[in-house]
Amino acid sequence: MTQEDRESQKLLSFLGEILMFQCTIPTENQMESELKFIRLSFHRNTSSFLKTQEGVAVIIRKSSPAVEIVMCSSALDVKKRVTRPCVLLTQCMKKAGFKYSLFSLSNSNALESYMEFNLPYRMRDNVAILPGPTVLWSYGDDVFYTRAGEVRQMPIKLTLNVISAFPFNSGKTFILGSQTHSKDQSEDVGKSIGYLVEDEKLLDGGSILPHAYSPITQCILVVSAEEVNDALKSVVVAATSRKQLVYFENGIPRDVCELPFEEPVDIKMVNLGRNGSLFAISFNQGHACAIWKDTFQVASCWSGVRSLHVDDFLGCGTDQILLVYENLTENLLDNFLVTDLCGSTYSCCQESREDKSSETGRENILLTVKALESRLQSGSTLLQDLQRDVRVKEKVLLQSLQALADAVSGRDYVLTEPEQEGLVSLWDEEEETEGETLDEPMQVIPVTSPSPLVDKLWHRIIDDRLVVGVTLSPGSIIPVDSVSLSILTETGQSPAPAVLQSQSRSSWFPVPSPPPPSSHPQPTAKRSRQEPGVSHEAQSHRLAVTAVTSLTPLLTSSCVKFPVMLHYIQSQGSSAHVNTTLTPVTVQCGEVPVDIRAERTLQLLDNCKLTADNAMEDLLSLLAVLDRWVFHIDSPDRSLGDLSVWVQRSMRCEKLDINPHYLLSSPAGPSAVMLFLWQQKTPFSGELSVHCSQFQLFQFLESLRAFLPASCSILPLRHGGCEATSQPPALSLSLERELLSLKDGVSSLLRGEVEEEGEAASRGRQLQVPDPGSAEGLHTCRDKWDRDKERSSRRLRPLVDGDRYRRLIHSLAQRQLEADVAALLDAQGTGT
Repeated sequence: MTQEDRESQKLLSFLGEILMFQCTIPTENQMESELKFIRLSFHRNTSSFLKTQEGVAVIIRKSSPAVEIVMCSSALDVKKRVTRPCVLLTQCMKKAGFKYSLFSLSNSNALESYMEFNLPYRMRDNVAILPGPTVLWSYGDDVFYTRAGEVRQMPIKLTLNVISAFPFNSGKTFILGSQTHSKDQSEDVGKSIGYLVEDEKLLDGGSILPHAYSPITQCILVVSAEEVNDALKSVVVAATSRKQLVYFENGIPRDVCELPFEEPVDIKMVNLGRNGSLFAISFNQGHACAIWKDTFQVASCWSGVRSLHVDDFLGCGTDQILLVYENLTENLLDNFLVTDLCGSTYSCCQESREDKSSETGRENILLTVKALESRLQSGSTLLQDLQRDVRVKEKVLLQSLQALADAVSGRDYVLTEPEQEGLVSLWDEEEETEGETLDEPMQVIPVTSPSPLVDKLWHRIIDDRLVVGVTLSPGSIIPVDSVSLSILTETGQSPAPAVLQSQSRSSWFPVPSPPPPSSHPQPTAKRSRQEPGVSHEAQSHRLAVTAVTSLTPLLTSSCVKFPVMLHYIQSQGSSAHVNTTLTPVTVQCGEVPVDIRAERTLQLLDNCKLTADNAMEDLLSLLAVLDRWVFHIDSPDRSLGDLSVWVQRSMRCEKLDINPHYLLSSPAGPSAVMLFLWQQKTPFSGELSVHCSQFQLFQFLESLRAFLPASCSILPLRHGGCEATSQPPALSLSLERELLSLKDGVSSLLRGEVEEEGEAASRGRQLQVPDPGSAEGLHTCRDKWDRDKERSSRRLRPLVDGDRYRRLIHSLAQRQLEADVAALLDAQGTGT
């Protein structure tokens, strides 16, 4: 078959099959042309397309040149309400110009002539077969279309840019273009104008595409469109001449993807069922690519493609992409590829092509793997969120069933606090009076702390360090000294994720205000009643946990996202009669993307008036990164009421609206930031917290010493980034309790022996000592020597009571277990 014969063949996908149309070239003795069609279906066993039907339509030539196929497409037959394959033919008539014929393929596999019309010119640009069937084309600044067998012209002149159709449920076709002429020369000249072909009316093109995108748009695909309150709501994907695929919602660009090739021609939607959707894009020069709809990333690229088709060729209920490659054989379908990029791939004669373009194949595989990894990560995050919701629902259902069973059986069911379960009451609960509370018997019920709910995960990049923070919901009641945060490497980069070295700290969100300067406590009768075990801070504030790690190792690794884990101690048992058991718990908070190109500036440094959650996150990030010193200032001869004013004036600080007790000084970026917190205990004493570098601290202390009187004393209390608390670390307390238990236990074991020795010595002193020279004195000295020898032996190898020894071992084991748990939490909090 010659090159001319291969070019005369046109392929069309229809209902999972391939239709091949071809016009035969008449011989010298033959005065008529024929339009042939072949229906092909794919067979998995042979991985090939086999012929199922064929037919021929005779076209009278009448001494004119050969008939040519302009294009083929499937269109809706409005009269019969069925979609049929259509073929547009043309033949040059010497006197009448060009004759065009539109044929449709019926259900009985017969080619039927639908309409014919003549034109004095040849169709070249923007030819489309629309529902009706209707043929639409442009010639110069005019747009023509057929209606009831007649050729009609659009009432306005415009430069046609795009021809597309709304989704199948509406069946309407529209065109977009730029108006070139206007009678009154209004401002509409040059704007994007739309035209509905079936309704023959104009519409605003800006509701589909912005006016700036219309001139550079090559092809579009309308994903969805509906009319709400006389306004068009649409989702459109457009390929531009700038090698971009843009995602529009109601005429507003939402996302963009860089295309691998130039000159896009057509966009098709590929529905993969549970695996998502793809956009298949065809280009000139035989190129094609596929882009994931959800991630908007390139999935795969192909070259040397003759045509691209989308249909259910495998008969599995989802779409596949058929790529027909260029070949020199008689049949166009001798070299093809059927794939859905999700595991189903069938090809024919692709071995030789892979040898010639192995580099391109490897690049396509890499792009496909990256896109699949991105979709897998997003799917994993969605699955974790769904699993968390399912666990909450199951917990509520189990408690409801238990309450129902107890109500039927007549038992009393004790409900937990709604705040602990993360629930909101739908009715107002009446408060109990003191009399009713005193009459009810007290019950000792072991309470298990509920699992904390992560409200938000955020991060900041400050200089060369990454700060990751987690904000817990208000209902999460966790001790501040038992919670920490860990940053892990990405799970796909190594068999087991590694923990990045980081420093963790916890604080209240927002930061609690310091106590008032008044030294007189509030009377007991006026204090607000609180729930037992729940502090005022836990009721009015949320807990925020931060972790700081170096940014340099993250940039040198291949990871782009890092999982974040929350660790805390869950206590079981809430009374003195129940032994408290400490259980370490880990909660997955999500993943943090690291992108140095993204802007992560601290907005709080530029505007101290911010009061949103982002400003509080900036403040917590600064508190986590900066070193911290706390000084106790005592001034017996002068009050310290003006210390905060002096710090604000001399250090050029500003009060933060998010927490007015903090003073911020940032003359030259995050590296020069200083934070001050003055907590006045009495009129003559208080604590000053300084967050800055060590060099800045020395400069500040020199100025502070010059301001305060000579009788004033400045005593450093604590140093580092830990939370301001008067309690020592949990690990130190546990080790100290372990040493004291060992010392007291051994002393109690040996106390009985020491008491016996003391009693024996006192008895010996009470006895009258005989003369050493006599036989009785010699016998007494020998007995004393034996007793001293026995006491020395018992001191080297003491004998203890068995019951005392078992109690000592049990007590030491409990203390060692608490110390091990504290050491584990301390290691997880510091990232070691």
